[in-house]
Amino acid sequence: MTRELLASLDEAFNRRSWHGPNLRGSIRGIDLETAARRPGRGRHNIWELVVHAAYWKYVVRRKLTEEKRGSFPLEGSNFWERPDEGGLKEWKHDVALLEAEHEALRAVVASFPKSRWSRKTPGKHFSYAQLVRGVAAHDLYHAGQIQLLKRLV
Repeated sequence: MTRELLASLDEAFNRRSWHGPNLRGSIRGIDLETAARRPGRGRHNIWELVVHAAYWKYVVRRKLTEEKRGSFPLEGSNFWERPDEGGLKEWKHDVALLEAEHEALRAVVASFPKSRWSRKTPGKHFSYAQLVRGVAAHDLYHAGQIQLLKRLV
């Protein structure tokens, strides 16, 4: 099961797959202006979706390792307003954060005990395997959203 979960994570994030662009592919080559453009007042931009996806990779990793909250590099949770005085350097930093969180999650999934995949996560009605499949689906959801946002020019 570990191999299949890793394949799902990678196909949703940065490996070739049948469905078209994955999350990393959807942001490849995006310039700062496109990343920061809002589709409407009060709506998230691509940049915010990138940080949001990084955060949820962190959350899933934390649930797998049963770590306490508080080690994500940004204060807060879920969505962060971007750009906040940010430029190209900050955009690239946040893309690197997404990539680092993906690699950290992969490492935890790769070493997760096979006997625990079907167990329910503490206090929830879903298994650890469902949690990992869910974060892969989350990447694909936002990849599609980003593809749409790029076309709203």
